[in-house]
This record gives sequence, C-alpha cells and structure tokens, in this order.
Amino acid sequence: MAVTDPIADMLTRIRNANTAFLEQVDIPASKIKEQLARVLKKEGFVKDYQVINTGVQGIIRVFMKYGKNREKVITGLKRISKPGLRVYVGKDDIPRLLGGLGVVIMTTPGGVMTGKQAKKKGLGGEVLCYVW
Repeated sequence: MAVTDPIADMLTRIRNANTAFLEQVDIPASKIKEQLARVLKKEGFVKDYQVINTGVQGIIRVFMKYGKNREKVITGLKRISKPGLRVYVGKDDIPRLLGGLGVVIMTTPGGVMTGKQAKKKGLGGEVLCYVW
C-alpha cells in the first residue's frame, strides 16, 4: 500500500488511536514525523514517543495521553497543507487557532515548530496541521 501523504497518515493513526482509547500507536518513521511527534509531546498532546530502529525504516511509537476520567487530550487534528495544495504563510500571517487554545504546527527553515514559536523567531513556512 503506497501512502501518498505520510503526515496525513500519521495524523489519522493518532486520531483513530485517540478515538479507540489506545495506549500507543505505531507509525512508520521519518525525520519529519519524528519532529512532529516531538512537538506534540512538548505541547502536551501525547505522553511520549520513541523511535524504534527496525533496520529499514523504523517505527515511531506514540504513547497516547488521556485525562483522569478518560477525557481526550486531543479533541481534533486537521491536516492543512496537502501534497496537491501546499499552504505557506509569512511570519506576519501565522494563524491563531481557537483564540490560542489550539496549536498550529508548521515547518520552517528552523525546523518543525508551533506557530507561536515561529512568530517569536520571525519565521514563516508551511502550515502542516492544526491540533486542538
């Protein structure tokens, strides 16, 4: 099975694991997905992640996070920039999500980071996804 948009595949796997209240989900590894998992952990949307080297590609194992009474920490994930339609923004046009409650994740010349960090560093880039 050929995946044409690996980032959308990663977000869908996380969304499905979140819906099914799974403890962990395995995702085929790549550098950008690892950086995306790092941002999700840093922003508190997932408990942790680890990269498992299986020889060829490797696996990113993401450990999901839920509240005390099984409340979902991730309410929504939305892919913005797609392979057929890339979405780029300048440093002054970085969107705010839900009045600052959600996180805009983007890839910039300085790496994968949140929109807030990109604005602070004065960087624009490609908007990967929204997480709230």
